[in-house]
Amino acid sequence: MLGCHHMSADHQPEELCEALQILKNEHIELNEQKLELFEVAGSIMKESSSEKRMEKMTELRHKVEAFMTALEPHSQKEEGHLFELMAAYIGRSHGPLVVMEMEHDQAKELISAFLKETEVMSGTREFVHETCKLVIEAYHVLTSHFMKEEQVLFPMAQNLLSADEKERLLEAVREGAHL
Repeated sequence: MLGCHHMSADHQPEELCEALQILKNEHIELNEQKLELFEVAGSIMKESSSEKRMEKMTELRHKVEAFMTALEPHSQKEEGHLFELMAAYIGRSHGPLVVMEMEHDQAKELISAFLKETEVMSGTREFVHETCKLVIEAYHVLTSHFMKEEQVLFPMAQNLLSADEKERLLEAVREGAHL
């Protein structure tokens, strides 16, 4: 929960600078994609037909690859730019940045494990259950992660970063958008 120092007089959350708003807005599409992954993975686990499980697993793999294509540049903008700027204020050995980086790594590891495991598909219930659990766990990690960024890290950055740092972040975020 946001403290009073993060709220304006009318109790609305403070506006974010353009760079932080861009990062926050990127969460919208990423959230839609990851929800779809979660739903598809859940439906596959309930599928009784081995043939349909195989079809849906192939579809899920393609969707996971597309999600990673969108997630990776977003993560790079945060880790390579925002986290670096924030480290000067809050340190890197403990606290929010350690948690944020750990969650980035954990989500990427789960998704990478899914992609590795599904290089050769199997329609068995056990295979489907174990590989879909990786996607579902990544969904939960990223859902919690995005919420922490939006409720804690972005408001903290808004309050701590100087106007010059916000401008440098904006340039970096915009450049990252064109990778």
